[in-house]
Amino acid sequence: MALFLGLIVIVGIVVFAFLLRQSSNDAPPPHSTKPRSAPSRPAPITRPKGETQPFDAQSAKSVHEERVLTGSAYVTDGDTIKIKNTQIRLFGVDAPELNHPYGKKAKWALHKLCKDQTITAKISDEDEYGRTVAHCYLPDGRDLSAEMVKQGLAIDWPKFSGGRYASLETTDARKKLWLADARQKGRMHVWKKFESRQEQ
Repeated sequence: MALFLGLIVIVGIVVFAFLLRQSSNDAPPPHSTKPRSAPSRPAPITRPKGETQPFDAQSAKSVHEERVLTGSAYVTDGDTIKIKNTQIRLFGVDAPELNHPYGKKAKWALHKLCKDQTITAKISDEDEYGRTVAHCYLPDGRDLSAEMVKQGLAIDWPKFSGGRYASLETTDARKKLWLADARQKGRMHVWKKFESRQEQ
């Protein structure tokens, strides 16, 4: 019986010490005068009724705030530039890769358009490769994507542009830029065959 009572007293002391420790952890420090407040949460973004963000569910994620970059452009290839260390993919068009037919010509045509110009890039999306996608304009308001299509060195990519540049395509553009056309139509085996021939 004495053993049983001793055990109950020990358990009681342990429980009391545990509860005392818990309540002291919840109490503010003795010298603190600031009341505790709940962590603040950012206010939800509200948009006017009917306004939507540009978004392609398959390969892009929406950029919530409109961002605009301006500056001189370093041309990477026929549909990609860099402004202030941000790599930017021209909206809605596809130009040949550098190692594909007309790839270098497309790069130099875009370089000629951008040389000594301040480019304005209105950022709209991010593509599946993490590149920023933007509508890019020359100081006189010309759209770089449209200019590349008019020169026959890029083709409209309707999946992303909604056909915005299709009417600007030259008559032989899809034949000339057949690898870009094959990519748009999902015929990647054509690309792989071309690439394997280049490696030999």
